[in-house]
Amino acid sequence: MKLINIGFGNMVSAARLIALVTPESAPVKRIIQEARDKGTLIDATCGRRTRTVLVMDSDHVVLSAVAPETVGGRFETGETEGDTDE
Repeated sequence: MKLINIGFGNMVSAARLIALVTPESAPVKRIIQEARDKGTLIDATCGRRTRTVLVMDSDHVVLSAVAPETVGGRFETGETEGDTDE
């Protein structure tokens, strides 16, 4: 199973990832609020500003403080360890 580092020692399964999106748009904010209401929101920001929203195939939504480009690059290169940009 391939894991992607989403910052601060947190990882998600690459096989379960559907989308990486930024949290600024109204539809994404709605997705976050609906996940919070359903209890499927996972906040992995460690109190920092949300920069990436990860939508998983299990209907979970994961919030990360790492930029979407960084997470996407880690997905492509297969980086699973180390937090070099925090």
